[in-house]
Amino acid sequence: MKKFKNTIFLSAFALFVVGMLSSCHDKLETTEGQLNTADIDYTDTEDMISPLIGAYSEFASRGWEEPLLLGVRGDDVNAGGLGDQQPFAATDQYEYTKDYWMYNSLWNIHYADIIDMNTAILQIENYLEFVEEGSADWDRGNQYIAEIMVFRAWFHFNLARVWEDVFIITSNQPEEEIEAGVSSKAEIMQFISDQMDEAIPHLPDARPNERTDIPGGVTKYTAYAMKALANLELASLGTGNYQAVADAAGAIISSGKFSLYPDFYQLFKKPGELSDESLLEMQYSDYGSETGDAFYHLYAPFGPQGWTPERENASSGWGFYEPSFKFIEFMLDRDETVRLETSVLFTDRGIAEIEADGYTNLPSFVSNTTRSGDVINDYARAYFASGKHYLPSVQLTDGRNNYGAGKNMIVIRYAEVLLMYAEALVQGASGVGMSADEAVNLVRARADMDPISGVTLQDVMDEKFAELAMEWGIRYYDMIRLDMYDELSYDGRTFSADKEYLPYPQAQVDALPLDASSVDPNSEMNNVLNDLN
Repeated sequence: MKKFKNTIFLSAFALFVVGMLSSCHDKLETTEGQLNTADIDYTDTEDMISPLIGAYSEFASRGWEEPLLLGVRGDDVNAGGLGDQQPFAATDQYEYTKDYWMYNSLWNIHYADIIDMNTAILQIENYLEFVEEGSADWDRGNQYIAEIMVFRAWFHFNLARVWEDVFIITSNQPEEEIEAGVSSKAEIMQFISDQMDEAIPHLPDARPNERTDIPGGVTKYTAYAMKALANLELASLGTGNYQAVADAAGAIISSGKFSLYPDFYQLFKKPGELSDESLLEMQYSDYGSETGDAFYHLYAPFGPQGWTPERENASSGWGFYEPSFKFIEFMLDRDETVRLETSVLFTDRGIAEIEADGYTNLPSFVSNTTRSGDVINDYARAYFASGKHYLPSVQLTDGRNNYGAGKNMIVIRYAEVLLMYAEALVQGASGVGMSADEAVNLVRARADMDPISGVTLQDVMDEKFAELAMEWGIRYYDMIRLDMYDELSYDGRTFSADKEYLPYPQAQVDALPLDASSVDPNSEMNNVLNDLN
Protein backbone atom coordinates (compact mmCIF):
# COMPACT_ATOMS: atom_id res chain seq x y z
CA MET A 1 0.00 0.00 0.00
CA LYS A 2 1.24 3.50 -0.86
CA LYS A 3 0.57 5.81 2.07
CA PHE A 4 -0.09 9.52 2.08
CA LYS A 5 -1.91 11.65 4.61
CA ASN A 6 -4.94 12.75 2.69
CA THR A 7 -8.50 11.91 2.14
CA ILE A 8 -8.81 12.44 -1.54
CA PHE A 9 -12.49 12.37 -2.41
CA LEU A 10 -13.85 13.11 1.09
CA SER A 11 -16.34 15.23 -0.81
CA ALA A 12 -17.74 12.01 -2.23
CA PHE A 13 -18.55 10.78 1.23
CA ALA A 14 -20.19 14.05 2.16
CA LEU A 15 -22.71 13.24 -0.55
CA PHE A 16 -23.49 9.86 0.91
CA VAL A 17 -26.79 9.38 2.74
CA VAL A 18 -27.15 6.14 4.65
CA GLY A 19 -30.16 4.17 3.50
CA MET A 20 -31.32 1.98 0.70
CA LEU A 21 -34.28 1.60 -1.58
CA SER A 22 -37.72 0.12 -1.07
CA SER A 23 -38.34 -3.57 -1.55
CA CYS A 24 -40.71 -3.12 -4.50
CA HIS A 25 -38.46 -5.23 -6.72
CA ASP A 26 -41.03 -5.52 -9.50
CA LYS A 27 -40.06 -1.90 -10.18
CA LEU A 28 -36.41 -2.27 -9.31
CA GLU A 29 -35.32 0.20 -11.96
CA THR A 30 -37.46 3.15 -10.86
CA THR A 31 -37.43 3.04 -7.08
CA GLU A 32 -35.89 6.26 -5.80
CA GLY A 33 -37.02 6.33 -2.17
CA GLN A 34 -34.63 5.70 0.70
CA LEU A 35 -35.07 3.74 3.87
CA ASN A 36 -34.14 5.33 7.15
CA THR A 37 -31.95 2.74 8.85
CA ALA A 38 -33.54 3.62 12.17
CA ASP A 39 -36.85 2.31 10.81
CA ILE A 40 -35.55 -1.07 9.69
CA ASP A 41 -36.75 -4.11 11.59
CA TYR A 42 -33.86 -6.52 11.09
CA THR A 43 -35.87 -9.38 12.53
CA ASP A 44 -38.19 -9.21 9.50
CA THR A 45 -36.10 -11.22 7.06
CA GLU A 46 -38.71 -10.87 4.31
CA ASP A 47 -37.32 -7.35 3.85
CA MET A 48 -33.73 -8.54 3.56
CA ILE A 49 -33.93 -8.08 -0.21
CA SER A 50 -34.43 -4.31 0.17
CA PRO A 51 -30.72 -3.39 0.44
CA LEU A 52 -30.00 -5.64 -2.55
CA ILE A 53 -32.64 -3.89 -4.66
CA GLY A 54 -31.06 -0.60 -3.66
CA ALA A 55 -27.67 -1.87 -4.81
CA TYR A 56 -29.06 -2.83 -8.23
CA SER A 57 -30.63 0.59 -8.63
CA GLU A 58 -27.39 2.34 -7.67
CA PHE A 59 -25.44 0.17 -10.11
CA ALA A 60 -27.70 1.18 -12.98
CA SER A 61 -27.89 4.86 -11.97
CA ARG A 62 -24.93 6.06 -13.98
CA GLY A 63 -24.26 9.69 -14.80
CA TRP A 64 -24.35 10.32 -18.55
CA GLU A 65 -20.70 11.34 -18.46
CA GLU A 66 -19.40 8.10 -16.90
CA PRO A 67 -19.55 5.71 -19.88
CA LEU A 68 -18.42 8.51 -22.21
CA LEU A 69 -15.32 9.27 -20.16
CA LEU A 70 -14.52 5.59 -19.64
CA GLY A 71 -14.64 4.97 -23.39
CA VAL A 72 -13.55 8.06 -25.30
CA ARG A 73 -9.79 7.51 -25.49
CA GLY A 74 -9.71 4.41 -27.70
CA ASP A 75 -8.94 4.48 -31.42
CA ASP A 76 -12.48 3.18 -31.97
CA VAL A 77 -14.09 6.38 -30.66
CA ASN A 78 -13.80 10.12 -31.20
CA ALA A 79 -15.33 12.86 -29.09
CA GLY A 80 -17.74 15.26 -30.77
CA GLY A 81 -15.62 18.20 -31.88
CA LEU A 82 -17.79 21.20 -31.03
CA GLY A 83 -19.80 22.46 -28.11
CA ASP A 84 -19.30 23.29 -24.46
CA GLN A 85 -17.28 20.21 -23.46
CA GLN A 86 -13.88 21.06 -24.93
CA PRO A 87 -11.93 19.30 -22.15
CA PHE A 88 -13.81 16.13 -23.10
CA ALA A 89 -12.65 16.51 -26.70
CA ALA A 90 -9.14 17.25 -25.41
CA THR A 91 -9.21 14.06 -23.34
CA ASP A 92 -9.81 12.16 -26.58
CA GLN A 93 -6.58 13.80 -27.82
CA TYR A 94 -4.73 12.67 -24.64
CA GLU A 95 -4.62 16.24 -23.34
CA TYR A 96 -5.82 16.07 -19.75
CA THR A 97 -7.29 18.84 -17.59
CA LYS A 98 -7.17 17.76 -13.96
CA ASP A 99 -9.86 20.21 -12.85
CA TYR A 100 -12.33 19.07 -15.52
CA TRP A 101 -15.67 18.31 -13.90
CA MET A 102 -16.08 14.94 -15.66
CA TYR A 103 -12.95 13.53 -14.00
CA ASN A 104 -14.15 14.56 -10.57
CA SER A 105 -17.66 13.28 -11.27
CA LEU A 106 -16.51 9.81 -12.31
CA TRP A 107 -14.34 9.55 -9.19
CA ASN A 108 -17.03 10.88 -6.85
CA ILE A 109 -19.93 8.85 -8.22
CA HIS A 110 -17.99 5.59 -8.32
CA TYR A 111 -16.72 5.98 -4.77
CA ALA A 112 -20.11 7.13 -3.48
CA ASP A 113 -21.62 4.00 -5.04
CA ILE A 114 -18.93 1.84 -3.43
CA ILE A 115 -19.97 3.31 -0.07
CA ASP A 116 -23.59 2.53 -0.92
CA MET A 117 -22.62 -1.06 -1.71
CA ASN A 118 -20.82 -1.37 1.61
CA THR A 119 -23.81 0.00 3.50
CA ALA A 120 -26.09 -2.50 1.75
CA ILE A 121 -23.77 -5.34 2.79
CA LEU A 122 -23.78 -4.10 6.39
CA GLN A 123 -27.57 -3.96 6.42
CA ILE A 124 -27.82 -7.54 5.17
CA GLU A 125 -25.31 -8.61 7.80
CA ASN A 126 -27.60 -7.01 10.38
CA TYR A 127 -30.47 -9.19 9.15
CA LEU A 128 -28.23 -12.26 9.34
CA GLU A 129 -27.72 -11.67 13.07
CA PHE A 130 -31.34 -12.80 13.49
CA VAL A 131 -31.11 -15.76 11.13
CA GLU A 132 -30.13 -19.33 11.96
CA GLU A 133 -26.81 -20.23 10.37
CA GLY A 134 -27.24 -22.74 7.57
CA SER A 135 -30.93 -21.96 7.06
CA ALA A 136 -32.48 -20.91 3.75
CA ASP A 137 -32.53 -17.28 4.90
CA TRP A 138 -28.86 -17.56 5.85
CA ASP A 139 -27.99 -18.75 2.35
CA ARG A 140 -30.17 -16.09 0.80
CA GLY A 141 -28.48 -13.32 2.77
CA ASN A 142 -25.02 -14.53 1.82
CA GLN A 143 -26.10 -14.68 -1.82
CA TYR A 144 -27.27 -11.07 -1.64
CA ILE A 145 -23.94 -10.00 -0.15
CA ALA A 146 -22.08 -11.84 -2.91
CA GLU A 147 -24.15 -10.08 -5.60
CA ILE A 148 -23.27 -6.69 -4.13
CA MET A 149 -19.59 -7.66 -3.95
CA VAL A 150 -19.65 -8.10 -7.73
CA PHE A 151 -20.98 -4.55 -8.20
CA ARG A 152 -18.38 -3.21 -5.78
CA ALA A 153 -15.66 -5.03 -7.72
CA TRP A 154 -16.84 -3.46 -10.99
CA PHE A 155 -16.55 0.04 -9.54
CA HIS A 156 -13.04 -0.62 -8.22
CA PHE A 157 -12.11 -2.15 -11.58
CA ASN A 158 -13.09 0.99 -13.47
CA LEU A 159 -11.32 3.30 -11.05
CA ALA A 160 -8.06 1.34 -11.29
CA ARG A 161 -8.15 1.24 -15.07
CA VAL A 162 -8.67 5.01 -15.24
CA TRP A 163 -6.33 6.16 -12.44
CA GLU A 164 -4.04 3.16 -11.73
CA ASP A 165 -3.42 3.62 -7.98
CA VAL A 166 -6.67 4.17 -6.07
CA PHE A 167 -8.32 3.33 -2.76
CA ILE A 168 -9.84 -0.02 -1.89
CA ILE A 169 -12.90 0.73 0.25
CA THR A 170 -14.83 -2.05 1.95
CA SER A 171 -16.59 -0.14 4.75
CA ASN A 172 -19.04 2.73 4.96
CA GLN A 173 -16.83 4.57 7.46
CA PRO A 174 -13.64 4.53 5.38
CA GLU A 175 -11.42 7.00 7.20
CA GLU A 176 -8.92 4.33 8.24
CA GLU A 177 -8.86 2.83 4.76
CA ILE A 178 -8.18 6.26 3.29
CA GLU A 179 -5.47 6.92 5.85
CA ALA A 180 -3.79 3.65 4.82
CA GLY A 181 -3.43 5.09 1.32
CA VAL A 182 -3.99 4.03 -2.25
CA SER A 183 -3.36 0.53 -3.52
CA SER A 184 -1.52 -0.26 -6.72
CA LYS A 185 -3.46 -1.34 -9.78
CA ALA A 186 -2.08 -4.87 -9.31
CA GLU A 187 -3.27 -4.93 -5.69
CA ILE A 188 -6.73 -3.79 -6.74
CA MET A 189 -7.02 -6.43 -9.45
CA GLN A 190 -5.89 -9.11 -7.00
CA PHE A 191 -8.44 -7.81 -4.50
CA ILE A 192 -11.16 -8.17 -7.16
CA SER A 193 -10.04 -11.69 -8.07
CA ASP A 194 -9.99 -12.74 -4.41
CA GLN A 195 -13.38 -11.16 -3.79
CA MET A 196 -14.88 -13.08 -6.70
CA ASP A 197 -13.45 -16.33 -5.30
CA GLU A 198 -15.26 -15.51 -2.08
CA ALA A 199 -18.51 -14.61 -3.84
CA ILE A 200 -18.80 -17.43 -6.40
CA PRO A 201 -19.85 -20.24 -4.01
CA HIS A 202 -22.82 -18.18 -2.80
CA LEU A 203 -24.17 -17.12 -6.21
CA PRO A 204 -26.81 -18.88 -8.35
CA ASP A 205 -25.58 -21.43 -10.87
CA ALA A 206 -27.58 -19.90 -13.71
CA ARG A 207 -27.56 -17.38 -16.50
CA PRO A 208 -28.72 -13.93 -15.36
CA ASN A 209 -31.86 -14.26 -17.49
CA GLU A 210 -32.72 -17.54 -15.76
CA ARG A 211 -33.21 -15.84 -12.41
CA THR A 212 -36.86 -15.40 -11.45
CA ASP A 213 -36.39 -13.37 -8.27
CA ILE A 214 -34.39 -10.62 -10.01
CA PRO A 215 -34.46 -11.29 -13.76
CA GLY A 216 -31.08 -10.42 -15.22
CA GLY A 217 -29.45 -10.43 -11.78
CA VAL A 218 -25.88 -11.36 -10.92
CA THR A 219 -24.93 -15.05 -10.94
CA LYS A 220 -21.73 -17.01 -10.35
CA TYR A 221 -20.87 -16.55 -14.03
CA THR A 222 -20.96 -12.77 -13.66
CA ALA A 223 -18.40 -13.17 -10.90
CA TYR A 224 -16.29 -15.50 -13.06
CA ALA A 225 -16.33 -12.83 -15.77
CA MET A 226 -15.14 -10.17 -13.32
CA LYS A 227 -12.42 -12.56 -12.15
CA ALA A 228 -11.30 -13.09 -15.76
CA LEU A 229 -11.22 -9.35 -16.41
CA ALA A 230 -9.16 -8.67 -13.29
CA ASN A 231 -6.70 -11.46 -14.05
CA LEU A 232 -6.31 -10.25 -17.63
CA GLU A 233 -5.04 -6.98 -16.17
CA LEU A 234 -2.84 -8.83 -13.69
CA ALA A 235 -1.29 -11.00 -16.40
CA SER A 236 -0.41 -7.94 -18.43
CA LEU A 237 1.06 -6.26 -15.35
CA GLY A 238 3.38 -9.22 -14.91
CA THR A 239 1.96 -10.03 -11.47
CA GLY A 240 -0.51 -12.70 -12.54
CA ASN A 241 -0.90 -15.45 -15.06
CA TYR A 242 -3.06 -16.07 -18.09
CA GLN A 243 -4.06 -19.46 -16.73
CA ALA A 244 -6.30 -17.73 -14.19
CA VAL A 245 -8.01 -15.93 -17.07
CA ALA A 246 -8.48 -19.18 -19.00
CA ASP A 247 -9.83 -20.95 -15.91
CA ALA A 248 -12.38 -18.23 -15.09
CA ALA A 249 -13.53 -17.73 -18.68
CA GLY A 250 -13.45 -21.49 -19.20
CA ALA A 251 -15.84 -22.00 -16.30
CA ILE A 252 -18.36 -19.81 -18.12
CA ILE A 253 -17.83 -21.55 -21.44
CA SER A 254 -17.90 -25.09 -20.06
CA SER A 255 -21.16 -24.40 -18.20
CA GLY A 256 -22.93 -24.65 -21.56
CA LYS A 257 -25.39 -22.00 -20.41
CA PHE A 258 -24.33 -19.13 -22.65
CA SER A 259 -24.57 -18.53 -26.37
CA LEU A 260 -24.21 -15.61 -28.74
CA TYR A 261 -27.46 -13.84 -29.57
CA PRO A 262 -28.02 -14.69 -33.24
CA ASP A 263 -28.89 -11.18 -34.44
CA PHE A 264 -26.01 -8.78 -33.79
CA TYR A 265 -28.06 -5.78 -34.91
CA GLN A 266 -30.87 -6.44 -32.45
CA LEU A 267 -28.52 -7.48 -29.62
CA PHE A 268 -28.13 -3.82 -28.65
CA LYS A 269 -31.82 -3.02 -28.98
CA LYS A 270 -35.03 -4.10 -27.25
CA PRO A 271 -35.17 -7.66 -28.70
CA GLY A 272 -31.68 -8.44 -27.41
CA GLU A 273 -32.26 -7.39 -23.81
CA LEU A 274 -31.34 -10.02 -21.20
CA SER A 275 -30.34 -12.49 -23.89
CA ASP A 276 -28.41 -15.71 -23.33
CA GLU A 277 -25.28 -13.70 -24.18
CA SER A 278 -25.59 -11.26 -21.29
CA LEU A 279 -23.56 -11.72 -18.10
CA LEU A 280 -24.11 -8.23 -16.68
CA GLU A 281 -26.61 -5.68 -17.91
CA MET A 282 -27.95 -2.36 -16.64
CA GLN A 283 -31.72 -2.48 -16.88
CA TYR A 284 -34.02 0.44 -17.71
CA SER A 285 -37.73 0.61 -18.36
CA ASP A 286 -40.86 2.69 -18.71
CA TYR A 287 -42.96 -0.45 -18.15
CA GLY A 288 -44.55 -0.09 -21.59
CA SER A 289 -46.64 2.84 -20.39
CA GLU A 290 -46.99 6.19 -22.17
CA THR A 291 -46.92 8.01 -18.83
CA GLY A 292 -45.91 7.40 -15.26
CA ASP A 293 -42.79 5.84 -13.78
CA ALA A 294 -39.71 5.47 -15.95
CA PHE A 295 -36.09 4.70 -15.17
CA TYR A 296 -33.79 5.67 -18.04
CA HIS A 297 -30.14 6.15 -18.74
CA LEU A 298 -29.51 9.42 -20.58
CA TYR A 299 -28.41 8.20 -24.02
CA ALA A 300 -28.65 11.61 -25.73
CA PRO A 301 -24.87 12.27 -25.53
CA PHE A 302 -24.31 9.21 -27.73
CA GLY A 303 -26.92 10.15 -30.31
CA PRO A 304 -26.87 12.22 -33.52
CA GLN A 305 -28.18 15.76 -33.57
CA GLY A 306 -31.14 16.70 -35.72
CA TRP A 307 -32.12 13.29 -37.06
CA THR A 308 -35.37 12.56 -38.89
CA PRO A 309 -36.87 9.68 -36.93
CA GLU A 310 -39.12 7.07 -38.46
CA ARG A 311 -41.46 7.53 -35.53
CA GLU A 312 -42.60 11.13 -35.19
CA ASN A 313 -41.47 13.25 -32.20
CA ALA A 314 -38.59 11.00 -31.14
CA SER A 315 -35.85 13.25 -29.76
CA SER A 316 -32.37 13.40 -31.22
CA GLY A 317 -29.05 13.37 -29.35
CA TRP A 318 -26.09 15.61 -28.57
CA GLY A 319 -23.36 14.21 -30.84
CA PHE A 320 -20.67 13.77 -28.16
CA TYR A 321 -19.41 10.29 -29.10
CA GLU A 322 -18.67 8.95 -32.58
CA PRO A 323 -17.01 5.89 -34.12
CA SER A 324 -13.63 6.84 -35.59
CA PHE A 325 -12.69 6.85 -39.26
CA LYS A 326 -9.94 4.40 -38.31
CA PHE A 327 -12.47 1.92 -36.95
CA ILE A 328 -14.83 2.27 -39.92
CA GLU A 329 -12.07 1.79 -42.47
CA PHE A 330 -10.66 -1.13 -40.48
CA MET A 331 -14.09 -2.75 -40.73
CA LEU A 332 -14.45 -2.00 -44.44
CA ASP A 333 -11.02 -3.53 -45.10
CA ARG A 334 -12.21 -6.73 -43.39
CA ASP A 335 -15.44 -6.82 -45.41
CA GLU A 336 -17.45 -6.60 -42.21
CA THR A 337 -21.21 -6.36 -42.64
CA VAL A 338 -23.60 -6.60 -39.70
CA ARG A 339 -21.03 -5.51 -37.10
CA LEU A 340 -20.21 -2.36 -39.06
CA GLU A 341 -23.86 -1.60 -39.78
CA THR A 342 -24.73 -2.08 -36.11
CA SER A 343 -21.81 -0.08 -34.69
CA VAL A 344 -22.06 3.06 -36.83
CA LEU A 345 -24.81 5.54 -37.67
CA PHE A 346 -23.64 7.20 -40.89
CA THR A 347 -24.24 10.73 -42.14
CA ASP A 348 -23.90 11.73 -45.78
CA ARG A 349 -21.04 14.00 -44.78
CA GLY A 350 -19.23 11.08 -43.12
CA ILE A 351 -19.85 8.82 -46.11
CA ALA A 352 -18.36 11.45 -48.44
CA GLU A 353 -15.21 11.55 -46.29
CA ILE A 354 -14.88 7.77 -46.44
CA GLU A 355 -15.28 7.84 -50.21
CA ALA A 356 -12.63 10.56 -50.42
CA ASP A 357 -10.26 8.16 -48.64
CA GLY A 358 -10.62 5.76 -51.58
CA TYR A 359 -13.58 3.63 -50.47
CA THR A 360 -15.67 4.20 -53.59
CA ASN A 361 -17.58 0.92 -53.71
CA LEU A 362 -19.32 0.99 -50.34
CA PRO A 363 -21.84 -1.69 -49.34
CA SER A 364 -25.49 -0.69 -49.48
CA PHE A 365 -25.93 -0.57 -45.71
CA VAL A 366 -23.48 2.34 -45.54
CA SER A 367 -26.31 4.84 -45.71
CA ASN A 368 -27.64 7.72 -43.67
CA THR A 369 -30.89 5.76 -43.27
CA THR A 370 -30.80 2.86 -40.81
CA ARG A 371 -32.53 -0.42 -41.55
CA SER A 372 -35.08 0.72 -38.96
CA GLY A 373 -35.94 3.80 -41.03
CA ASP A 374 -34.31 6.58 -39.00
CA VAL A 375 -32.47 9.19 -41.10
CA ILE A 376 -29.17 10.46 -39.68
CA ASN A 377 -28.86 13.97 -41.05
CA ASP A 378 -25.58 15.87 -41.29
CA TYR A 379 -24.65 17.78 -38.15
CA ALA A 380 -21.61 19.88 -37.33
CA ARG A 381 -20.38 18.13 -34.21
CA ALA A 382 -19.54 14.71 -35.71
CA TYR A 383 -19.51 12.62 -38.86
CA PHE A 384 -21.05 9.52 -37.26
CA ALA A 385 -22.83 8.38 -34.12
CA SER A 386 -22.59 5.18 -32.07
CA GLY A 387 -24.99 2.51 -33.28
CA LYS A 388 -24.51 0.41 -30.17
CA HIS A 389 -26.11 3.16 -28.08
CA TYR A 390 -28.93 3.68 -30.60
CA LEU A 391 -32.50 2.55 -30.14
CA PRO A 392 -34.62 2.78 -33.29
CA SER A 393 -37.40 5.30 -32.86
CA VAL A 394 -39.91 2.59 -33.80
CA GLN A 395 -38.86 0.64 -30.69
CA LEU A 396 -39.71 3.50 -28.34
CA THR A 397 -42.82 3.09 -26.21
CA ASP A 398 -45.68 5.15 -27.62
CA GLY A 399 -45.67 8.57 -25.99
CA ARG A 400 -42.03 8.28 -24.85
CA ASN A 401 -39.69 10.48 -26.88
CA ASN A 402 -36.30 10.55 -25.11
CA TYR A 403 -33.41 9.36 -27.26
CA GLY A 404 -32.87 5.68 -26.43
CA ALA A 405 -35.66 5.75 -23.84
CA GLY A 406 -35.78 2.51 -21.86
CA LYS A 407 -32.86 0.85 -23.64
CA ASN A 408 -30.73 -1.45 -21.48
CA MET A 409 -26.93 -1.16 -21.44
CA ILE A 410 -24.88 -4.36 -21.70
CA VAL A 411 -21.81 -4.33 -19.46
CA ILE A 412 -20.30 -7.82 -19.94
CA ARG A 413 -21.32 -10.29 -22.64
CA TYR A 414 -20.33 -13.77 -23.70
CA ALA A 415 -18.48 -12.61 -26.83
CA GLU A 416 -15.99 -10.77 -24.61
CA VAL A 417 -15.58 -13.88 -22.45
CA LEU A 418 -14.80 -16.00 -25.53
CA LEU A 419 -12.19 -13.51 -26.70
CA MET A 420 -10.58 -13.19 -23.26
CA TYR A 421 -10.34 -16.97 -23.20
CA ALA A 422 -8.75 -16.98 -26.68
CA GLU A 423 -6.21 -14.36 -25.61
CA ALA A 424 -5.24 -16.38 -22.55
CA LEU A 425 -4.68 -19.48 -24.69
CA VAL A 426 -2.53 -17.73 -27.29
CA GLN A 427 -0.51 -16.31 -24.39
CA GLY A 428 0.30 -19.82 -23.17
CA ALA A 429 -2.58 -20.91 -20.96
CA SER A 430 -4.31 -24.25 -21.39
CA GLY A 431 -8.04 -24.40 -21.97
CA VAL A 432 -10.91 -26.75 -21.29
CA GLY A 433 -12.99 -28.13 -24.13
CA MET A 434 -12.43 -25.35 -26.65
CA SER A 435 -9.42 -24.02 -28.56
CA ALA A 436 -8.54 -20.39 -29.22
CA ASP A 437 -9.50 -20.92 -32.87
CA GLU A 438 -12.92 -22.24 -31.86
CA ALA A 439 -13.58 -19.37 -29.47
CA VAL A 440 -12.66 -16.71 -32.03
CA ASN A 441 -14.58 -18.45 -34.81
CA LEU A 442 -17.76 -18.60 -32.72
CA VAL A 443 -17.66 -14.81 -32.58
CA ARG A 444 -16.79 -14.52 -36.27
CA ALA A 445 -19.55 -16.90 -37.35
CA ARG A 446 -22.24 -14.74 -35.74
CA ALA A 447 -20.84 -11.82 -37.78
CA ASP A 448 -20.92 -13.86 -41.04
CA MET A 449 -17.12 -13.86 -41.17
CA ASP A 450 -15.13 -16.83 -42.49
CA PRO A 451 -13.32 -18.99 -39.92
CA ILE A 452 -9.58 -18.58 -39.39
CA SER A 453 -6.96 -20.97 -38.03
CA GLY A 454 -3.73 -20.60 -36.09
CA VAL A 455 -5.12 -17.64 -34.14
CA THR A 456 -2.49 -15.18 -32.90
CA LEU A 457 -2.63 -12.42 -30.30
CA GLN A 458 -3.05 -9.88 -33.09
CA ASP A 459 -5.98 -11.89 -34.46
CA VAL A 460 -7.65 -11.79 -31.06
CA MET A 461 -7.10 -8.05 -30.69
CA ASP A 462 -8.47 -7.44 -34.19
CA GLU A 463 -11.53 -9.51 -33.35
CA LYS A 464 -12.07 -7.59 -30.13
CA PHE A 465 -11.74 -4.34 -32.09
CA ALA A 466 -14.43 -5.46 -34.54
CA GLU A 467 -16.72 -7.01 -31.93
CA LEU A 468 -16.48 -4.72 -28.90
CA ALA A 469 -15.87 -1.23 -30.28
CA MET A 470 -17.64 1.62 -28.47
CA GLU A 471 -18.27 -0.59 -25.40
CA TRP A 472 -16.92 0.73 -22.09
CA GLY A 473 -13.45 1.62 -23.40
CA ILE A 474 -12.52 -2.04 -23.86
CA ARG A 475 -10.37 -1.23 -26.89
CA TYR A 476 -8.39 1.51 -25.11
CA TYR A 477 -7.71 -0.56 -22.02
CA ASP A 478 -6.61 -3.50 -24.19
CA MET A 479 -4.13 -1.32 -26.03
CA ILE A 480 -2.52 0.17 -22.92
CA ARG A 481 -2.60 -3.22 -21.20
CA LEU A 482 -0.55 -4.72 -24.03
CA ASP A 483 1.61 -1.63 -24.66
CA MET A 484 0.23 -1.34 -28.19
CA TYR A 485 0.72 2.40 -28.11
CA ASP A 486 1.14 2.78 -31.87
CA GLU A 487 -2.52 1.89 -32.35
CA LEU A 488 -3.52 4.85 -30.19
CA SER A 489 -1.45 7.30 -32.22
CA TYR A 490 -3.88 7.95 -35.04
CA ASP A 491 -5.54 10.85 -36.88
CA GLY A 492 -3.00 13.35 -35.60
CA ARG A 493 -2.91 12.06 -32.03
CA THR A 494 0.35 11.03 -30.39
CA PHE A 495 0.10 8.57 -27.53
CA SER A 496 2.85 7.72 -25.03
CA ALA A 497 3.08 5.70 -21.84
CA ASP A 498 2.69 8.78 -19.62
CA LYS A 499 -0.81 9.27 -21.06
CA GLU A 500 -2.18 5.89 -19.93
CA TYR A 501 -3.96 7.21 -16.84
CA LEU A 502 -5.95 10.33 -16.13
CA PRO A 503 -4.55 12.76 -13.56
CA TYR A 504 -6.22 12.70 -10.17
CA PRO A 505 -9.10 15.20 -10.11
CA GLN A 506 -7.85 18.51 -8.75
CA ALA A 507 -10.85 18.79 -6.42
CA GLN A 508 -9.72 15.55 -4.74
CA VAL A 509 -6.06 16.56 -4.54
CA ASP A 510 -7.17 19.79 -2.87
CA ALA A 511 -9.33 17.97 -0.32
CA LEU A 512 -6.57 17.60 2.27
CA PRO A 513 -2.83 18.36 2.45
CA LEU A 514 -0.48 15.65 1.19
CA ASP A 515 2.59 14.29 2.91
CA ALA A 516 5.16 13.82 0.12
CA SER A 517 7.53 11.81 2.29
CA SER A 518 5.11 8.89 2.40
CA VAL A 519 4.40 8.69 -1.32
CA ASP A 520 5.98 6.14 -3.63
CA PRO A 521 8.37 8.18 -5.82
CA ASN A 522 7.33 6.18 -8.90
CA SER A 523 3.61 6.68 -8.47
CA GLU A 524 1.24 9.02 -10.24
CA MET A 525 0.57 10.64 -6.86
CA ASN A 526 4.22 11.67 -6.67
CA ASN A 527 3.83 13.32 -10.06
CA VAL A 528 0.88 15.24 -8.68
CA LEU A 529 2.95 16.47 -5.75
CA ASN A 530 5.76 17.53 -8.05
CA ASP A 531 3.29 19.50 -10.14
CA LEU A 532 1.96 21.23 -7.05
CA ASN A 533 5.45 22.10 -5.90
